[in-house]
Formats: sequence, C-alpha cells, structure tokens
Amino acid sequence: MDWFINLFTTTNSVAHIVLLYSIVIAVGVLLGKIKVGGISLGVTFVLFAGILAGHVGFTAPPEILTFIQEFGLVLFVFMIGLQVGPGFFEGFGSAGLRLNALATTTIILNVAVMFACYFIFFDTSDPNNLPMMVGTLYGAVTNTPGLGAANEALGSVFTSIKPPQIASGYACAYPLGVVGIIGATILIRYICKVKLDKEEEALENKENDNSNVKPHQINLQVSNKYLEGKTLKQVHRFLNRDFICTRILHDGHVSIPNRDTIFHIDDKLLVVCTEADAEAVTAFIGPEVDVEWEKQDMPMVSKRILITRASINGKTLVDLHMSRVYGVNVTRITRQGMDLFASSTLPLQVGDRIMVVGPEDAVNRVANMMGNSIRRLDTPNIATIFIGIIIGILFGSLPIAIPGMPVPLKLGIAGGPLIIAILIGRYGYKVHLVTYTTTSANMMLREIGLVLFLASVGIKAGAGFWNTVAEGDGLLYVLTGFIITVLPILITGTLARIKFKLNYFTIMGMIAGTYTDPPALAYANSSCSKDVPAVGYSTVYPLSMFLRIFTAQTIVLVCCGV
Repeated sequence: MDWFINLFTTTNSVAHIVLLYSIVIAVGVLLGKIKVGGISLGVTFVLFAGILAGHVGFTAPPEILTFIQEFGLVLFVFMIGLQVGPGFFEGFGSAGLRLNALATTTIILNVAVMFACYFIFFDTSDPNNLPMMVGTLYGAVTNTPGLGAANEALGSVFTSIKPPQIASGYACAYPLGVVGIIGATILIRYICKVKLDKEEEALENKENDNSNVKPHQINLQVSNKYLEGKTLKQVHRFLNRDFICTRILHDGHVSIPNRDTIFHIDDKLLVVCTEADAEAVTAFIGPEVDVEWEKQDMPMVSKRILITRASINGKTLVDLHMSRVYGVNVTRITRQGMDLFASSTLPLQVGDRIMVVGPEDAVNRVANMMGNSIRRLDTPNIATIFIGIIIGILFGSLPIAIPGMPVPLKLGIAGGPLIIAILIGRYGYKVHLVTYTTTSANMMLREIGLVLFLASVGIKAGAGFWNTVAEGDGLLYVLTGFIITVLPILITGTLARIKFKLNYFTIMGMIAGTYTDPPALAYANSSCSKDVPAVGYSTVYPLSMFLRIFTAQTIVLVCCGV
C-alpha cells in the first residue's frame, strides 16, 4: 500500500501532480453540472474543488501550480480572441456602437461601485484590502480572465512580500454574481413594466420589415431599351445597386453571365438582390416573368462549397475570376453562421461556405479548387495558435512607461495574447496565416486552458480560504460583490430601455455579454424564441472581455502599489 499512499503524498512527483489536477477538474466539472433553480456554475466549480483540495493539503509545488495556472490562462484568452476576432471590429456599427457604449458604461460603473464599497466598508490603510476587492469585483462580474490578469499584475506590484490571494474574494463573490446577474435582469423587466409577449411581437414585426438584409430572387425580362448592347458591368454601374445575375436566357440558350456579357431586349435574367433593392432593380431592367430554368437545354446547379485550401485564404472573388475562368457565379458567402453578400472585394477565409451557381462540371472544378474537404478542417492549425502566442507574449511583455505609475504598464500574458489573437483572427489572412479552427476544437482548447487555470488558482488559495471566510471579511466580500453585480445592471439596463428604447431581449443579451456570463445568456435564450439575446451577447462580448482584462491590470498597477 506504500505506493498508493506515496501517490497522494509525494507532491513533487509527476504522477501526483497529474492525479491532483485530474481529480480536481473531474470533480469540479461534474459538480458544476448540478442546477439549483435552473442555474449552474458550470466549469467554474473547478475553482471550488481546487480550494477544497488545497484546504485539506492535497497540493503541488508552488512553481508547478504557477506555471500551469499561467499557461492555462494564455491558452484560454488566446482561443477566445481567435474566435471573436473576425467579428470584433464589425461590432462597432451604428447599432453595435450603442450596445458597446452601454456595456462600457456598465464596466465603468462596476469599477466605481467597487471603489465605493472599498472606501465605505474596508480599512484603506491595509494594502491587502484593495487587491482583495479587485478579486471580489471579478467574482461579482463572473470574469475569470480578469482575475488572471489582476493576479499577474499583483506579482509586479508586491515584489517584496507575498501578494494577497485574491482568488478568495473571487470565490466568495462568484456564486451570488451568477444569481445576481439573472435576478437583476428580471428586476429590470418589472421596473420598466415589460411584457414578454409584446417584445416577441415587436421582434417579429421588425424582422418582417427588415428588407435590407433579406435575399430576394427574381426572374426579369429585359425591356429597358437603354440596356440594349450594354454589358453587365455597365448595368451595375448605371444602377448602382448590389445584385448578382446568376443566369441569362438568350435566344433559347442558358448561360452564366460575366461582367462582359451583353444584354439584349427580351433576354430573361435570374437575379439575386436584397428585398429593399428588388423594386429598383425591376424598374430599371424590366418586369418579372415566369421562367422554368430547369427545362432549358443547359442544366445548372447551385452548390455550397467549403473553402479548405489554405492558398485561397485572403483572396477575393475578383482575384479568382470565377465568372471568366470557370463560368460560374457566387451568390452568397456564409461565415460563422452569417450569410454575407458575395461582394467582389470581400476577402475569403478558410472555413467560409460559398454558394456557387453554374454548369455542374464547372461547379465541381470550383469545388476542387476551393478544397471542399471537411476532413481538412478537422485538423486544427496548431502552428498558427503557437505563432500567435509567441507574438502575444512578446507584445504583452513590452513595458509602457506612464507618469504616476510605480512600474511600467504591461499588457501581460493575458492582455497581450488576447489582442494579438483578435488581430490574427481578423487580419491573419493578410500574412498567410490560416486561423480557422472548428468550433469544437476552439472550445476544447479554451476549456482545457480554463480548467487548468481555475484548478491552479483554487489549489493555491485553498490553504487560507477558510480563514478568509470564517474569520476574515468573507461575508463582507459576498455582500459587496452582490452590490457590484446588481447596481450597474439596474442603472444601464433601465437606461437602455427607457432612454434608448431597446428591446428587452437585446438588453438581456447585452448584459450577459458585458458580464461574459454564459448562464445568463442561457437564461435569456430560454426566454426568447429568436436569436436576439445571442446577437446582443456576441456584439458586446469581445470589447467587454478586453476591457475587463485591461481594467484589472490598470487598477492593480495604478492603485495597489505598496
């Protein structure tokens, strides 16, 4: 039996360390699936499993815990950045700008409420209290990367003494943080007298009226005498509307038009455009007619083709000369579940699906050129991930001297990789980096990084956690954390509803994204039959995650010096 006992007591053995993390993560993940009132803590329960292991002395050498903690954090934030990168800058459109402004206001209010609680309830002469409140802040807003960024920054500030275990404050505030986000969202509904059925009806009406994004397919007969002898390129220029002509019937023969195709009176066209442009296109070209394209002498097919060949990454439809070389047209591009208009200047990315129309043999040739191999996408681009991490670590280590700060500001191993991942996810194709990873691969790497980080933080904090809760300020952390969670939501949520007249389901998604809280998003999605909460969540999530990490480091470096 000695071998069995040594397995649990020899803390510096590889087998013991692997066993420790495996037990903590497995127990935490399984317990995190238990729901109370329909709410679960998810993988965050790994933190509490780690605290329990550390409390009973089931631990590992500090340097090993620190390494695994920091590596897990880097992997977690990098995969988040890689996922949100392609849509990060698109979130600052007219509607997205308003949501992101409300999210930023909420984050500022979180910090302001934290400082107010710090000055009201705590002894400001104790240098440990403000860092502990930072940990409480990030438990209250359920943001684990922010906790990691604050932990890293504390190591730069507390150089002569051991930094406080702010994970204890995080753990105290987190459970009520999850409940408080959902509870405050529900409270907004009653404060603003929102009727869910009316909100659903408003969404339905808006969806029916939103003709600017809905694709519309029409058969037209050329009757405008001005178009006789004009090319498709010239017609595009004259009309100044986005439309795609996928087929043309001339003298009984069907062909795929290109930019040089000449129009003649009585030609019949198959045109794809938005519903908003359909009336203008019809008025300019000619009336709608009935055409049975499948009965023509030249059979055409429409096929969705998956881009998996790395050489296509970053190229546009203009670069590929689809209509001239292959005799086909691309009508739309699907990226991350979104249908995009097939603009000739839109850079293609690995993982895009393009709708190609043309003769079957030509469409098959395009499929071969694009790759169209799901198996190829199943292999994650490991090189891109670690190249990005290298650049992120270098970028995060750059010292930025700011007057008044005791030490130079660094984005660190949390902020640096996050920013680089966002940039690579958005612009990586320009330097021939294939950034596509399947959703399952991204989630797997992200969750592995997260559980390694949470387990390490919990094990390190476990030794002093009980003293913090039972004999220290644990209950005060719970109370102040709840205030930090709820008060900003009530302010910005009510403002979004009364001042900006936003739909309640959009507000729910915006709040969940601002707090980067999946349980709140799950509750919002269960309350609405449409994907509006998810859209609000994804619109503010990238900027919110960045600001949470950035403010964590800024607060610690500026205000927590000893």
